[in-house]
Amino acid sequence: MKDKTGVAFRYVSKDGDDGFPGNVKAGVTYTLTDGNALLIDYEATTDKATPINLTQHSYFNLAGEGNGDILSHEIMINADRFTPVDKNLIPTGELRPVKGTPLDFTTPTKIGARIDDGYDQMVLGHGYDHNFVIDPKPDQNGLKLAARVHEPASGRTLEVWTTQPGVQFYTGNFLDGTVTGKHGHVYKRRYGFCLENAAFSGLAESSGLPEHDFEAGRGVQIEDGV
Repeated sequence: MKDKTGVAFRYVSKDGDDGFPGNVKAGVTYTLTDGNALLIDYEATTDKATPINLTQHSYFNLAGEGNGDILSHEIMINADRFTPVDKNLIPTGELRPVKGTPLDFTTPTKIGARIDDGYDQMVLGHGYDHNFVIDPKPDQNGLKLAARVHEPASGRTLEVWTTQPGVQFYTGNFLDGTVTGKHGHVYKRRYGFCLENAAFSGLAESSGLPEHDFEAGRGVQIEDGV
């Protein structure tokens, strides 16, 4: 981290940990740039074939921490397909167009505009908790724009860029007021949102989308930027 502002973490998951094969050496580095960007770089290696799918689960509220829900935030997700889930919120293997559904964020839309719609996926997820297939065209230094979020009252805007093929959009549907955060603020339902860049899970090989199973000796490197 010489000449940089950030922190690096390392972790070793031993062969058989949680039932997964391989000694996995994983790391993540968080770097804050002079341009007010947060870079998140992941890396991992394994000595046996094993699934590796690294991401992060930061909550954001652009109105400011403790300032209510995120339903008035406007979001654009750079994706025209998503991966539907079953009753256990596990991807079914289907790829479904977002057009004509409450999951169409190809143009900026308030998060709360359709969050309680009776569409089957909204009922199953109790809101948004879905993986979107990012437009694969890189736009910036090999990174793809995954999503852009704007909060009208504060004027704050968040952009998320990644080398990963998908982004999981989660709207804090299971926050229930039992978590107390900074300054004693209680985090209630939908008081934060997450944008988790990752590979796909539960998809058939015929989907043509990237898998996240890695052979022995193979490494993975991932870069995100917000």
